[in-house]
Amino acid sequence: MNRKIYFCGSIRAGCQDRELYLRIIEKLHTYGQVLTENVFHYEDPLLETGKVRSSEEIHENYVTWLEECNVVVAEVTQPSLGVGYEIGRAVNMNKKILCLFRSADTDKHLSCMIQGAHNDSTFIVKHYKEEEVPAILKEFFDKL
Repeated sequence: MNRKIYFCGSIRAGCQDRELYLRIIEKLHTYGQVLTENVFHYEDPLLETGKVRSSEEIHENYVTWLEECNVVVAEVTQPSLGVGYEIGRAVNMNKKILCLFRSADTDKHLSCMIQGAHNDSTFIVKHYKEEEVPAILKEFFDKL
């Protein structure tokens, strides 16, 4: 299996979810290589490689990973301009997208621009609890 997965989640606004993101990434390893895995091991994406990087370098790297990937998995519970941008770019690149939203764990509401894009084929939105992630991922990847 040579599948390449682009995982995204709010880094700066969602730092409290970093451990959750890492657990999701661990589960994603079953289905392929997670191109963005290292991003979530650092508190600040500017230090993603252990050295200071410019916003331009980060943007260029992320867009390259988006171009290389087969699918995008986005944790969208924490509102994030960056994640919205990544999803928009992925849609424009005709990538298959799975968005995960923890509706039971938050008083937040998912953006209508994300929920409304759900089409049961190329753009999937799942409201979930963490224990449901393995089954959701299996269903998504089995349909690819």
